[in-house]
Amino acid sequence: MHSFGYRANAVVTFAVTILAVMCGMASLSDNFNSPSPTADVKVLNINWFQKQPNGNDEVSLTLNISADLSSLFTWNTKQVFVFLAAEYETPQNALNQVSLWDGIIQSKEHAKFWIHTTNKYRFTDQGNNLRGKDFNLTLHWHIMPKTGKMFADKIVMTGYSLPEEYR
Repeated sequence: MHSFGYRANAVVTFAVTILAVMCGMASLSDNFNSPSPTADVKVLNINWFQKQPNGNDEVSLTLNISADLSSLFTWNTKQVFVFLAAEYETPQNALNQVSLWDGIIQSKEHAKFWIHTTNKYRFTDQGNNLRGKDFNLTLHWHIMPKTGKMFADKIVMTGYSLPEEYR
């Protein structure tokens, strides 16, 4: 006859094994979701474009950010971290990324949004490389599931440029 401890160990081991299998199945089910998010960003105004005393360029933008990220949400999605980055090239770096805005979306109901804002973080270049520079605005997102691995993706929006002269 088995002792109480042996029986309790068998029940707990079986329960943890079933839980692990169910978490694995939940994680794998996210692979069948094919999201189709949309985003649009409009630069309404360049508030200022100046050279800082240390020689770096700094820009302040007024933006309209609209996105529909509701297709990213499944029953396994805990939250989605979203950020807008300006991306451009300089002679020193093939890719420069500057985060302009970010947010955390915790439910599908809040995944369709429109925001009128100035850049939340400074758009600063290490040097004076921004005059007349073409840049992309990229909406990045990281899907944080309840169980399983995180997924990340982005939408790149091209066709933005900065003026030739400081304002």
